[in-house]
This record gives sequence, C-alpha cells and structure tokens, in this order.
Amino acid sequence: LDLDTAKQELEEFIPHVRQMSDSSVRKMAGRDLVRFKQFKKQGIAIKFGRFSQKENNQIRKNVEEFLSITGIDNAEKLLFTSRYPDEKETINRLKAQHLFCEKLAEGIPRAWRLIYYRARKMFDPNNYKGRYTNEEKEKLKKYHALHGNDWKKISEMMSRSNLSVAMKYSEIKSPINYGPWSREETQKLMHAVEEVIMKRTELEDANSLSSSEKSRRNLLIDREKLFQKLPWTEIEAKVGTRYWRQCKQKWTSILTNKMTKGQQLYRGTKGLQAKINLIKRLYEMKVEDANEVNWEELSNIIGDVPRAYVQAKFYKLKVSYVPFWQKKTFSEIVDYLFEEKLPELEEKL
Repeated sequence: LDLDTAKQELEEFIPHVRQMSDSSVRKMAGRDLVRFKQFKKQGIAIKFGRFSQKENNQIRKNVEEFLSITGIDNAEKLLFTSRYPDEKETINRLKAQHLFCEKLAEGIPRAWRLIYYRARKMFDPNNYKGRYTNEEKEKLKKYHALHGNDWKKISEMMSRSNLSVAMKYSEIKSPINYGPWSREETQKLMHAVEEVIMKRTELEDANSLSSSEKSRRNLLIDREKLFQKLPWTEIEAKVGTRYWRQCKQKWTSILTNKMTKGQQLYRGTKGLQAKINLIKRLYEMKVEDANEVNWEELSNIIGDVPRAYVQAKFYKLKVSYVPFWQKKTFSEIVDYLFEEKLPELEEKL
C-alpha cells in the first residue's frame, strides 16, 4: 500500500493514525492492517487502554508456544535479545523463520507495538525488584547526568527495566515534597491543569467554532476533560515539587471536594452504605476484568465523583479485606467481597 492509502484504511481502526510518523504508519500497515480486518469480520473491536487479565494470559500463551516451537530457552532471550550478544544472530534467525510478530499478537485485537511493549514489561526480570535503595537513587542521578534520557543504557547499567528507571527518575529529579500540600503548591497544580486543558480545548476548537462561540467556551469546559487523560508528566513539570502520581491524586481529591460540595461521602454510615452499594453493583456486573467496568456509571453509587475516586475506593476495599488479593483475578476478588465481606458490612450498618 502507498502511505496515503495505508493511513486511510488504518483510520477506521486507529482514529489518531494521521498524527503518527510515516515510519510508524508503514510498520502498522505491514503488521496490523490484515489482522485488524480479520477482527472486524469477527465483530471484534480494536482495543486501547490497560490490558485485561484475559489478554495478559493470551500473551503468556503465545510466548510459551513460540519458545516451545523454536527451542529458545526463555522469554528474556526472546524479548530482550540484545542482552545475549553471543546468541543474538541465532535468536533473530529463529524469530524471523517462525514469524515472531504474527505469533506474539495472535488472538489480541490491539496494535502489535503495544502488545510487544506489554510482553516486554511482563517478562522483564528487571521489572520487579522492589524499592530503590538510597545508593541506587544516587547512581540513577549520576547515570542520568552522563547519559540523559537514554533509559535503555541506564536500565542495563542498573539492572532495572527501562520503565522503572524512567519513572523513578521522574520522582527524584527535583526535591520532592512528601508532606501535606501547601497552599502555594495547590495553586500551582490548579493553574497547571487549567493551562493544559485550555491549550487542548483551543486546539480542538481552532477550526470548528466562531469567535463568539470561542469566547463563550472559555467558561464552559466539558466535565470529563477535568479528569480524563490529562498529561500528568507535563503537569508534574509545571508544579515542580511533586511527582506526577501525587499530582493526579491531589487533583482527584480537589475535584471530589468540588463536585460533592465538601461532603464526607466515605465516612460513617454513608461510607458503609457506599461500600455495600459498590460491592453489590460490581457483583451484578459479572465482568471478568477491571478494564470492562464502567467506572463512570459506578461513580453515582458513591455520589457525584470522578471515576478515579471510585477506583481508589475499590483498591482500598480489596487491599483491606481480601487475603492474597495479588494472586486473585478481578472476578475472584469481587466474589470474595460479595460472599465474605458484604454480610459483615450490612450487619455493621
């Protein structure tokens, strides 16, 4: 396919394809377009966002089958071939011979590149090494001063994953405050969020609204834009004294307070009732994975709150009440809460 035709055909499945680089579009046309069309025939939509447990299991199955076909020892050699220079040529030959790209993506309605990144995260033995020591943090600062944002090189030097070192550096690159937010920090956060939302809205409206409508839109922002898909690393840089996850949590707290007019929704009798309602509704949904849950719909169970608030409350429920929750699937966690914890909460209420 020529580039324009590839973009046109891919746009049906990837709405933002025209914002991608030409080389990325060419790779996607080669690796994904035929797969996307096959999924369409089966009535399966192309997915984005977090991977479900079912998709993670499919990746594991695909990797295990490919290893058994090729005789490659382990998933690290398959997905991090450059770490094994002596075997690199043989591994790459086997990957080409047995169609590694096609096999890895089998049965998963997503772009190949995203499946590959997910597999690398799942099978990287350097990805789950616990907290950074003070010595490691100092090393990370030193390596970044020498190599900048070359996370691949730094990750090899520290025996940590690319993602891990990049995120940790985001936390330690400036004096981060872990105490209560000051009034000045809160104002900085609110101004930072306002800036990115207004910038995004202006870009969206540039070609679609008249000047009178634009001036009116300054006062009217769709509520969803206040808490969905905000660029938190950009906001972190504007705030300066907090890392991105703190900024996100604080912003959710501010929004919740505004939307509920300061009511304490999750305290006392109201809190018990909210927990009961949340567990019941999740159980009624009968979904297998957290990614299938409509968290906006659930927000009405607790009150008029952002979805992140509801997700945080569910996280607290499972951590507080479900033993060995890390080893359970989403549906097993919900079943346990419904069968074991719900009767206690109702009795307490």
